[in-house]
Amino acid sequence: MFNTVPNPIPARMKGLNRAEICDVNFSEFVKNWAGSPRPKPAPGEAILDGSALNAQGFRELFESQLISRHLDLMARVLRVQNKVFYTIGSSGHEGNAMVARAARHTDPAFLHYRSGGFMAERFRKLPGMDPIMDSALSFAASAEDPASGGRHKVWGSKPLWVLPQTSTIASHLPKALGTAVAIEAAKRIGHALPIPDDSIAICSFGDASSNHATAQTAFNAASWTAYQKLPAPVLYVCEDNGIGISVKTPGGWIAENFRNRPDLDYFFADGLDLATGYGDVLRAVEHCRKTRRPTFLHLRTNRIMGHAGTDFEIEWRSIEELCAVEAADPLLRSAAIALESGAMSKDDILALYEATRQKCFAAAEDADRRPRIATLEQVMAPLAPYTPDKVAAEAVRMPSLEARIKAFGSEDKLPEKQVPRHLAIQINQALHDLFAKYPETLLFGEDVAQKGGVYTVTKGLHKAFGNKRVFNTLLDETMILGMAQGFANVGLLPIPEIQYLAYLHNAIDQIRGEACSLQFFSNNQYANPMLVRIAGLGYQRGFGGHFHNDNSVTALRDIPGLVVGCPSRGDDAAMMLRTLAALAKVDGRVCALLEPIALYMTKDLYEAGDGQWLTEYPPPDQALTLGEERVYNPGATDCVIFSFGNGMPMSLRAARQIEAQHGWKVRVVDLRWLVPLNHAAIAKHASECKRILVVDEGRHSAGIGEGVITAITEAGHGGKPLQRVVGADTYTPLAGAAFLVIPKDEDIVAAANALVG
Repeated sequence: MFNTVPNPIPARMKGLNRAEICDVNFSEFVKNWAGSPRPKPAPGEAILDGSALNAQGFRELFESQLISRHLDLMARVLRVQNKVFYTIGSSGHEGNAMVARAARHTDPAFLHYRSGGFMAERFRKLPGMDPIMDSALSFAASAEDPASGGRHKVWGSKPLWVLPQTSTIASHLPKALGTAVAIEAAKRIGHALPIPDDSIAICSFGDASSNHATAQTAFNAASWTAYQKLPAPVLYVCEDNGIGISVKTPGGWIAENFRNRPDLDYFFADGLDLATGYGDVLRAVEHCRKTRRPTFLHLRTNRIMGHAGTDFEIEWRSIEELCAVEAADPLLRSAAIALESGAMSKDDILALYEATRQKCFAAAEDADRRPRIATLEQVMAPLAPYTPDKVAAEAVRMPSLEARIKAFGSEDKLPEKQVPRHLAIQINQALHDLFAKYPETLLFGEDVAQKGGVYTVTKGLHKAFGNKRVFNTLLDETMILGMAQGFANVGLLPIPEIQYLAYLHNAIDQIRGEACSLQFFSNNQYANPMLVRIAGLGYQRGFGGHFHNDNSVTALRDIPGLVVGCPSRGDDAAMMLRTLAALAKVDGRVCALLEPIALYMTKDLYEAGDGQWLTEYPPPDQALTLGEERVYNPGATDCVIFSFGNGMPMSLRAARQIEAQHGWKVRVVDLRWLVPLNHAAIAKHASECKRILVVDEGRHSAGIGEGVITAITEAGHGGKPLQRVVGADTYTPLAGAAFLVIPKDEDIVAAANALVG
């Protein structure tokens, strides 16, 4: 067995760089091997007795391992010359090449950063691709890097279906499961997949990452899905090297924690030994593909050369421990297999080793001469693509009349033929229209199906379109957003619902770190088009306290590439939904509709029974332009009030009082789009008016109001009389106390009075 391979490191090398030791280690091991080789096996013959791996397969896997290793060694050498900018390596994990060999290149792969062996092997799946040069371009942060365009060192490839991941620990596990579920969901609704129908999703991670809350979310959801006999063909590959940076995983923890987990099928494979490990890897892959069940592959690995180039393990690990770790180098075992089997001679191995080194260094030097990103425009080019003309055309493209009649029941029941209705109804009608327009649309979340959501906004969708397109999920916002990314990956249009804004914050990294970053890190080769509906903001007459009156939108404002719309009335909501769906379909954007709960059922504006907050339903050939504001009393110049959401009816009521008290003509601007803010429109209205009020129902710190004032100031209008009406920096309390911390009509009037002074 591999554990019996002695450590060949001589005493004179114990103070050297550990990467250099591992490099010399390999050559000395091969030169000093004293065994007796067997007769050379034929290409199709088992590499060793009882192995599922034949000689040709072994040779190719060994080559992939060597490519991975020499990329690591190259990175350590050239980093100090500023020719390479990433040194987290795959050394000790090269056995993950077996997973790539056992799977297909059309199986979507979500890989962690120690996946050099996997990538080198997957490159074999398509002719004409160069794993060394492509990887070298990525290490060098070259603008010609085919994975990310030089924005980050990520393992990724569009033709090989490897979706680039950020380095956030475990954050890719939910969307890997979501992709597996999406493969099956797409087939159920007749959506043509971009990959074979029996594809599986592959997701790799380390033993330390398996403890992360996001990982546990994914494992639980996988089991939850399988428990209900629903297909979820995800292969979770835990590459167990026994350590996370410097924190050791307790011995046996991964096996103990996952071996008997219900509805998560466990397999173990020795990733340090190609001859014995490949058969087990192959069984796990085939099991996942055949049974369509979530599968956990516990792959034994090792970590040599430290966590990264900056990790000097000799400072915190004993020399004896380091020597033992380096003795368990999987490349030593692969060399031993090559020699024992007679597949390769010592000279063959050493020649291949050095030739691979030369190719990696030559590619790195070549990559260093290639252009790098040189301008801010180049950096941001794939972050938030926007093609206004195409989006506008798509937003107003009508669903077929037949599809609409089927959705609404009859031509007479089409919503534009009905009387004016409130916000919740108009959102509901617009969702029916989107479902009629896009057969690939799915809506899901907590309580959204039969119940129709806690505010009945999705009422009737389940009945009209069935359980295949409208369904409830487990109570887990992280998984809801992970599932949305999975559906997007296979060409569906997901509309996940987050029941309350307060529930988003525990899961927001799925948007910040994963969904919105994919276009950026893949150079716009991959996208996560989705439309996230979020019920939130305050003013529910004190009901529910903070968790049902969360007015913090700061976390959403901070996410690059995200689009956030916030309607205050029903017609705007319907048109905004069409625009957001078009942004997702045309430009692959991640979009969110922030729905003010307190306005869902609001009918009146100035006094009870006036019905002035009801709106007619805009026909489906009407939509909004991204950033387009709504202006009330546009000719007024004495004062302008900027607001959004719940602040709009308050501002309109306050404007009437201000006009009566001061004789001013007041313009009221509904921003409607919160991310990104339309700075040009804000500046225009500020320039045309003598006084400025900013009404922000959010908190004093870091809210939308700060962005509005920044836009005004940067446009040179900061010297005008200006007041901000905003909530307090506190959580929302229960009952009447809520109105002590969020703005009221009289607060706006008082601010206007201050402008007089």
